[in-house]
Amino acid sequence: MDEAPTLDPTDWEAFRRQAHAMLDDAIDHVRDLPAGPVWRPMPPEVRAGFAAPLPVDGHPLEDVHAVFRERILPYHSGNAHPRFVGWVQGGGTPVGMMAELLAAAMNPNCGGRDHAAIEVERQIIRWMRELFAFPDTTTGILVTGASLANWMAVVTAKTRALGRATRAQGLADGHRLRAYTSVATHQCVERAMEMSGLGSDALVRIPTGPEHRVDLAALRSAIAADRARGLTPFLVVASAGTVDVGAIDPLGEIADLAAREQMWFHVDGALGAFSVLAPELRGLVAGIERADSIACDFHKWLQVPYDAGMLLVRDGEHHAAAFAGEAAYLARGDRGLSAGAPWPTDFGPDLSRGFRALKVWFTLSVYGVRRLGEVIASTCALARGLAERIAREPELELLAPVALDIVCFRFRHSDADRINATIVTDLQVDGIAAPSTTRIGGALAIRVAIINHRCRAADLERLVDEVLVRGRRG
Repeated sequence: MDEAPTLDPTDWEAFRRQAHAMLDDAIDHVRDLPAGPVWRPMPPEVRAGFAAPLPVDGHPLEDVHAVFRERILPYHSGNAHPRFVGWVQGGGTPVGMMAELLAAAMNPNCGGRDHAAIEVERQIIRWMRELFAFPDTTTGILVTGASLANWMAVVTAKTRALGRATRAQGLADGHRLRAYTSVATHQCVERAMEMSGLGSDALVRIPTGPEHRVDLAALRSAIAADRARGLTPFLVVASAGTVDVGAIDPLGEIADLAAREQMWFHVDGALGAFSVLAPELRGLVAGIERADSIACDFHKWLQVPYDAGMLLVRDGEHHAAAFAGEAAYLARGDRGLSAGAPWPTDFGPDLSRGFRALKVWFTLSVYGVRRLGEVIASTCALARGLAERIAREPELELLAPVALDIVCFRFRHSDADRINATIVTDLQVDGIAAPSTTRIGGALAIRVAIINHRCRAADLERLVDEVLVRGRRG
């Protein structure tokens, strides 16, 4: 009888040699990033290659690797490059890269059951509970990113407000609930309201003040007005680092308000929650320890490779009430592989989950929170230095205060929106740098988000020099 087909190598030593060649390519790529362009557009003939038909018969691994080197690796998004400064994206690390390889070798399903990968994730949650000064009742879960974590926080707050029965009965009373956040909060909070079934009309957007922080007086007035209309304020979402300018809402005062109004207090800390790691920044997020839940991203300031986000919930009973369920094929036991309850799937929507916790665990274990905090503080120092350079250039103007590590500015011109948009696009296409644009007070701004641990002052000096040269060309 013929042996059953397998997907393992028939020659393990030949595979080992090829694997080492692939690893060498990966290490060389990361090492040599600063010398290459930040980003390059994909030529039409390369893009056309992805229209190839589904392979019926496979190809040798070395041939597929060669295609990767030629058609994929050179056309990366650029976020690992030191002059990728347009979006809030971490640069990853070689340590995280190796952790991804080890996680893939184990290939566990981290939805549940009793195995080491689950304990790694639990340890991370305990570490985060300690970091944010949360109580022993805290639960948490690693997810793709803060967009999903913010949605889960909305669902948890909704379930607490309406009761667990709403999971079966739907949202007959959902129309009376109201949530509040500032106009500067990330769009994912609005999408979270949509996906929760409450709808984005149930989210009240509160104006911000001159520092781009939520206007507390307007927030109090909106809550009082809704109560007078017979509505039920149930959730307030604060930002620890807004997406446009990095502003941090007054978390302590919002915590006081939420406590008085008996509302769920959630912090979207995707950008700035890990300010707690830097002694000189920690005071900016004072009050975050009073949140009912926090969403944050390890793949931003902590430089963990994509993707790795987290939801942390102060009261684990509320968290489980929103997501835990039972099924005969997922029965929990006291011993054996089905032990270890509660499982991660009891705290989120996924049963099939990858081992993203390992790269977070390696990052925290290898670098330690002191060194990570120093990296975070250095990005903010770079942002302040960039703002000072802009202030010295009469042809440039700063469009928003620098709260953390985001700088918004523009080249002064009679047709400023067009000129600055062109500058940004040209810098990207030429591979010089990758800033982005946003709008501040209606004006188009060049947005520089200094997240990458590889970024240096010389990179930002070159960026400003190039902006000036291109702006003067008109």
